[in-house]
Amino acid sequence: QVQLVESGGGAVQAGDSLRLSCAASVRTLQDVVMAWFRQAPGKEREFVAVIGGRGGYTYYADSVEGRFTISRDAAKKTAYLQMNNLEPEDTAVYYCAASQYIGYKESSYNSWGRGTQVTVSS
Repeated sequence: QVQLVESGGGAVQAGDSLRLSCAASVRTLQDVVMAWFRQAPGKEREFVAVIGGRGGYTYYADSVEGRFTISRDAAKKTAYLQMNNLEPEDTAVYYCAASQYIGYKESSYNSWGRGTQVTVSS
């Protein structure tokens, strides 16, 4: 398993931007699929975005497509989630996850961070 530590969350207003980071404790980030999920109060954890092991493949949930961008820096062993034009509906705890395979469900990932809170006020 990979140890993951998220950072960058905070409280912002609608329309603002935030960038989340996920630092991975691995020898190399190559071939490690990285994803972001989120869980709002009273709701189940949901898929947000995924990036392939070499960074060439990305996929987003419809709710964030065009506003969020997932990326990775192999040298820093870190994945990012740039969130623009934030909406109150984006309020949630955001979790970083890692796997050997591309997936869009929680069950596809065997390594998880502890999460970082994002709160968007109107």
